[in-house]
Amino acid sequence: METQAKQRNSFTGSLGFVLAAAGSAVGLGNIWRFPYLAAKDGGGLFLLVYLILALTFGFTLLITEIAIGRKTQESPLTAYKHINPKWGFLGIFAFVVPFIIYPYYCVIGGWVLKYAFSYLAFQGQVAVEDGYFSGFISSQWQPIFYTVLFAALCFVIVYKGVEHGIEKYSKILMPILVIIVLFLAIYSLFISHTDETTGITRTGLQGAAIYFIPSFKGLTLRGFLTVCLDAMGQLFYSLSIAMGIMVAYGSYMKKSVNLGKSVNQIEIFDTGIAFLAGMMIIPAVFAFSGKEGMSAGPGLMFITLPKIFNSLGAFGEFIGLIFFVMVLFAALTSAVSILEAITSSMMDKFKWSRKKSTVIMALTTIVISVIVCLGYNKFYFELKLPNGSVAQILDILDYASNNILMPIVGLLTCILIGWVAKPKTTIDEITLNGEKFGRKTLYIIMIKFVAPVLLLIILLTGIGIL
Repeated sequence: METQAKQRNSFTGSLGFVLAAAGSAVGLGNIWRFPYLAAKDGGGLFLLVYLILALTFGFTLLITEIAIGRKTQESPLTAYKHINPKWGFLGIFAFVVPFIIYPYYCVIGGWVLKYAFSYLAFQGQVAVEDGYFSGFISSQWQPIFYTVLFAALCFVIVYKGVEHGIEKYSKILMPILVIIVLFLAIYSLFISHTDETTGITRTGLQGAAIYFIPSFKGLTLRGFLTVCLDAMGQLFYSLSIAMGIMVAYGSYMKKSVNLGKSVNQIEIFDTGIAFLAGMMIIPAVFAFSGKEGMSAGPGLMFITLPKIFNSLGAFGEFIGLIFFVMVLFAALTSAVSILEAITSSMMDKFKWSRKKSTVIMALTTIVISVIVCLGYNKFYFELKLPNGSVAQILDILDYASNNILMPIVGLLTCILIGWVAKPKTTIDEITLNGEKFGRKTLYIIMIKFVAPVLLLIILLTGIGIL
């Protein structure tokens, strides 16, 4: 094992690992999904529930996966059998999840790239026209072009390897992303807008109050459970857990690095960016559209926000450009980590070189990405899912990965570490160099009892039983 560890690529140190892992965690889930869920679920109430779950449920799954990766020095497809030979099947699930997610993530990344180019070409006013977004995704060649371009960027970074690719670009992109998010979040607070119909002036600060102050008005037990389920589901996206990613990144972590401290830093970084993303989007949307606009759902980023940028005049073009550049960086760092999870699996399973693994995985997944693009035109159909939503190809892949496979991976990981191999397996890795594990008791309770129950509830809700 030690010989293998020496030969394996690794991050240069704690900073490289934390920025790369945080780059994976800070993706479209934070920038796109988090704000609209917060708006839907009572603002501050959602933030409070999310924070509690991040420090308990999310922390448990995150540190477990990183510990498994570092202990075994293997990628998700092969790591679990080293914990217990009979549990190799769990590695297959952990490989299939990123393999399903990556193709449609590239499609959404292509959408972001299209909007970034539109603002770069000073065409932001065109992006607000009714039907612009639906017209773009339903056209045949444009979405494919931008998807392939986005996938090519991911390919180059992963092809260059851990230290010279993933770590190097994370160290460049992540600080820029933080600066842009901070700028937009502060700017959003000082926006004010007077409604032409009612004459009422709304400000960003009023929107921030709705976002940060918990609202219990009309809250029912069922409503609170919905908030909890949304927050738990968001944690999967937000912390890149149950996707095999953190197992892969953990395997590149040096044994000398303080694992627990690094996980704490990832949590702070990721949760901070998620909260700032809400602060960046919700106050601005409230100022221009009121509470009704805040419930715009996933269309918030591609339909509602461009209209807000357009209303700000020439400066809005600049704001729109830096916003979509920031989202592009977030999407890129996450997509790279997803491609790395499946590439490293091929390297460990078949002993292929990084170059061969990256090329084969990139080509295989780009074919699926093109099929996803065609799902909005040539292959268009509508399928009703068990959770009640009407889906196309992208939605089906998203549903299969997020509602079924990810809860299964999380649940089985808890059973493996909590009951089969025992928590000592990961605790020994976390305290390898004599480090203190402050949340050890909480970790044992979560991994054995609480997390499995929560994951089962998410799974049963996802397949429509609850």
